[in-house]
Amino acid sequence: MRMRVEGIAHEEAVRIRNGGADANGQPALLKTADAGANPCRHCLGLIAEGSPMLVLSWRPFETVQPYAESGPIFLHAEECDRYQSDHLPTWFTHFDPAIVRGYDGNDWIRYETARIVKGDEIAATCESLLENPEVAYVHIRSKFNCFQCRVDRA
Repeated sequence: MRMRVEGIAHEEAVRIRNGGADANGQPALLKTADAGANPCRHCLGLIAEGSPMLVLSWRPFETVQPYAESGPIFLHAEECDRYQSDHLPTWFTHFDPAIVRGYDGNDWIRYETARIVKGDEIAATCESLLENPEVAYVHIRSKFNCFQCRVDRA
């Protein structure tokens, strides 16, 4: 199964960087990145220690509905390229653990798909979940349930 891995939409990153409201209706906060612990959800790269970053509430769903969770994410404060690839960023192997779960075409969680896996198992888990025709896409989340990225069938 081939995957399509993407960071958040470029237009959304630009909107937030230009002062647009986050999922809570507030502008992002400008902070300084800590050592290696702040992944940008647009380029899916780690924000370098000491670099400016934006902290905001994000809801990775187009509509508000019961399963449309929101939570904190980070973005590079400066322009970066959107991640688009058929594989996960290599640093994802450092997740220990990660949460991987599928969603249906209505953006509802498919509870039976939820997996807690080590970083080196994320890609295979995504591929396996995407073989289920009832799974429209997969989210990868940190052990704290922070959204990392969406994975679709290629």
